Amino acid sequence: MDLQLTDRVALVVGGKGYIGSAVADRLRAEGATVVVASRSATDDDGVAIDTADQASVDAGVASVIAQHGRIDVLVVTAAPSAGTLDPAKKSDPDQIARAVDGKALGFLRVANAVLPGQREAGFGRVVVVSGQNAYLSGNITASLRNTAVSVIAKNLADEAAGSGVTVNVVNPGTVTDDPAAEVQRGSGGESSPQQIADLIAFLSSPLSVVSGESISIAHRVLGSVTI
Repeated sequence: MDLQLTDRVALVVGGKGYIGSAVADRLRAEGATVVVASRSATDDDGVAIDTADQASVDAGVASVIAQHGRIDVLVVTAAPSAGTLDPAKKSDPDQIARAVDGKALGFLRVANAVLPGQREAGFGRVVVVSGQNAYLSGNITASLRNTAVSVIAKNLADEAAGSGVTVNVVNPGTVTDDPAAEVQRGSGGESSPQQIADLIAFLSSPLSVVSGESISIAHRVLGSVTI
């Protein structure tokens, strides 16, 4: 299937990471011009963007637009790893605030910088990678930072409704190179970075009109009903 991404400009924030690099490769394979953003990027391999710093975000987005004229697709995979969260502080307000800022507000900063140009152009695709911890209780830090991403994305999607711009969330469970077919109760299905990238490529395409959705990849948490 031709996803009609040839010559589209895609900014992949976190594009050096485990999921982000697979997304960047997949979009390139579809013919998109891909700019990888990370805190450590240089002019030779992308653009430097620190999602915790609005000035850095604005400068990075402006640099991409100056070089390529527009940003048709924004994919945000950047966020502090769940492994950096202290389980002993799962209900600690300071850790929760840092986690929400690092993941949810980091996404919002970049989206706010890109969306006006997309709306003016009458076309844009925004996809953010969150996680199935959004559906689980037991760890306020983990569940709230993921739930906040979905709430922000839905609000942005509603604001962009009818403009030609879509905003969606992709929620993986465990991400691994060799996903198991079995799904354990209380867990989400496993998926590979390439499988996640395939879904994101479709949501980035002009063929997709899905918007305002939080989509679980592989199986949504076995035993969950709704949130």
